[in-house]
Amino acid sequence: MIEENIHFKSFIRFILLTIGFLCILTYITFQARFIIIGPQINLTDEAGLLHNERQIFLSGRTHNISHLWLNDRPIYTDAQGKFNEALVLENGYTVATLRAKDRYGRETKVTRGFVYAPVSFAGEIK
Repeated sequence: MIEENIHFKSFIRFILLTIGFLCILTYITFQARFIIIGPQINLTDEAGLLHNERQIFLSGRTHNISHLWLNDRPIYTDAQGKFNEALVLENGYTVATLRAKDRYGRETKVTRGFVYAPVSFAGEIK
């Protein structure tokens, strides 16, 4: 009878330690998810392809970045990772490349194309 009690207590202790270890492992994995995923760029206002104004604004939100560039020009975010940056369109087709890098050197890119056509010319295209 005493021997069964010892085995039962050992079994319960083993189960509790296993559950505790799994909880700690799950917590560590949950907290490290952004390190595992890497840098992220999300554009909030997807601007269309055709524009009749020379200046547009690219805005969005970033996660887990240390540096952010728009066409190889550094831009900055606020404390929440939001950015709003002006882009001057050249005549015709303009490519905008947002590039982000995290502290471990991993990079991600988002590329969008835009066409600038003045109002008089844009009316003829449609």
